[in-house]
Amino acid sequence: MPVPELVIFDCDGVLVDSEIIASRVEARVLTEAGFEITPEELASRYAGLTFKDILLSIEENADAPLQATLIDRAESEVDRKVRKDVKPLDGVHEAVAAVAVPRCVCSNSSHERVEAMLARTRLLSFFKGHIYSSLETPTRQPKPAPDVFLYAAEKMGAAPGRCFVIEDSVHGIAAAKAAGMRVIGFTGGSHIQPGHADLLMEAGAETVIHRFQDLTAVIAALSEWTEDA
Repeated sequence: MPVPELVIFDCDGVLVDSEIIASRVEARVLTEAGFEITPEELASRYAGLTFKDILLSIEENADAPLQATLIDRAESEVDRKVRKDVKPLDGVHEAVAAVAVPRCVCSNSSHERVEAMLARTRLLSFFKGHIYSSLETPTRQPKPAPDVFLYAAEKMGAAPGRCFVIEDSVHGIAAAKAAGMRVIGFTGGSHIQPGHADLLMEAGAETVIHRFQDLTAVIAALSEWTEDA
């Protein structure tokens, strides 16, 4: 695989430091609803999942029925906070600009939220027209389903096996692996807890980077190596 056909970036926790914002809002909403959880615990257990799937997981594993109306409340509050407060990850502008092949964003967040966050952080020009939300795929299945990655690769004319994905969550890595793509884990977000890099490797990341300054060299090095080599 000398040259990748497509580099796919997750948005929340990779391009923008939004996971910590979402975790604080969602933890507060859940705690007020009777399920006590800290932002750190929520980020550790559920980063990369939609809030709907977080609720379903809590109800299944904790026997704690929660009202579906919490979804709209949390989504509305997260939307408001990230549009006002979200910041880019250090070095992301230079790293994205250095990607010399087609690039896109694949996210569980809505297209509108992703576009708003990228606009606020001056990243939108890199991805305009190439933003893919799981909510817009034919199945509407979020990560850890591979659907959004496969949808993006089809739209951009790339073979899944010739794609690199940059992901910060176990669920995102599982989705990319299920899509047959190669994955680089990223641990530069404010929500990352100690030991997270190990979890990303266990989930299937080929390597993990903590800073974007290393991305170009890592993609180049991995491009020269395949499992068949």
